[in-house]
Amino acid sequence: ALEGATFQKRLSLLGSTGSIGTQTLQIVDACPENFVVDALSAGGNADLMAEQVIKYKPKVASMSSSEAAAELKEILEARGCKNMPKIMHGEEGILAAATVDSADTVVTGIVGAAGLKPTIEAIKLKKDIALANKETLISGGPVINPLVEKYGINMLPADSEHSAIFQCLQGVPEGGLRRVILTASGGAFRDFSKDELFRLCEEEPRLIQAKATTHPNWDMGAKITLDSATMMNKGLEVIEAHYLFGASYDDIDVVIHPQSIIHSMVETKDTSCLAQLGWADMRLPLVYSVSWPHRLEMPYKPLDLAELGKLTFSKPDHEKYPCIRLAYEAGKTGGTMTAVLNAANEAANEKFRADVGLGFLDIPRLIEGAMEAHKEELKSEGVTLDDILACDVWARNHVEAASQKLDSKVLVV
Repeated sequence: ALEGATFQKRLSLLGSTGSIGTQTLQIVDACPENFVVDALSAGGNADLMAEQVIKYKPKVASMSSSEAAAELKEILEARGCKNMPKIMHGEEGILAAATVDSADTVVTGIVGAAGLKPTIEAIKLKKDIALANKETLISGGPVINPLVEKYGINMLPADSEHSAIFQCLQGVPEGGLRRVILTASGGAFRDFSKDELFRLCEEEPRLIQAKATTHPNWDMGAKITLDSATMMNKGLEVIEAHYLFGASYDDIDVVIHPQSIIHSMVETKDTSCLAQLGWADMRLPLVYSVSWPHRLEMPYKPLDLAELGKLTFSKPDHEKYPCIRLAYEAGKTGGTMTAVLNAANEAANEKFRADVGLGFLDIPRLIEGAMEAHKEELKSEGVTLDDILACDVWARNHVEAASQKLDSKVLVV
């Protein structure tokens, strides 16, 4: 850190055309002397990927399908790309991007369990991980954490809450942490009472559908925006905080903070509270994850507390947000249960956004149903990657089957 800003890191960026990926590349643009992009992977947006390839000249460019890869190649040739990367697709392609030999840091900006295998392979090659894919630890914590220790790499959180905790812990001695306090915006329904929310879910599902997919503070992807509305996002972050910082679930609290200025806090053994503050800008935690232990000068608007005027806090209503309770239960159960929670949530989240008639309150019902059904097959010790992936598939199938049987008039309380 004493070297200041005179460093260079070589990045492999998984999910380059999504919100995390594009914001990471904005950081590269702001600090071109500090970062080189060696590999990019994306879904099906071949046009945007072509722009990125021409600009950043990666060695590897991977798309989700062979069709998207072929389209990328065609676009690059049509635009006269002079530095043609190795174009790949599918699982083989994303693994190639994550393990490209010259990269020292892998930014995991892809959503879901798809990030598990590439993260594991990158860790085995002793690459640092800028962790923007929270499912990596939520589903794979029992497998990932031992690998992080074995290979001695740095797992650096790239989401705002865990980056805040990580920053607050700089200088806190081992054993000095008493409590982690995760802040939450409250999502799209923070200003609704429980009764009002439940009534609207029954009487005006279209209004709820539209509002649940729009975040009041953050510019994020569709999946995480809905997770914020259900507050499963915060529940998942509780589990991630447990794996990242070793805090027990009884020592991790959630508080609603509508202004999204304090991104999280830690309480030390002497009852001091340390907080990290900043505007609601996802680039701030991303900068720290790819530049740690350095601090880079960035062209962002400085925080002005006088402009804000006040910061407010409240306790979350666990009846209004049952997903928080489900996440704590899954975390305390441990083993493969968190993988089931995560996959069931992904599946229910996706079905809600697909507009196939799933109600907002059906999301926690489906998740809880999968968790209950998994209790007989729960594996608590010796969990392997195959176990996690099998639970992921099982939970998605369970949600698909259960969603066909739902009584839309039953409400979760």
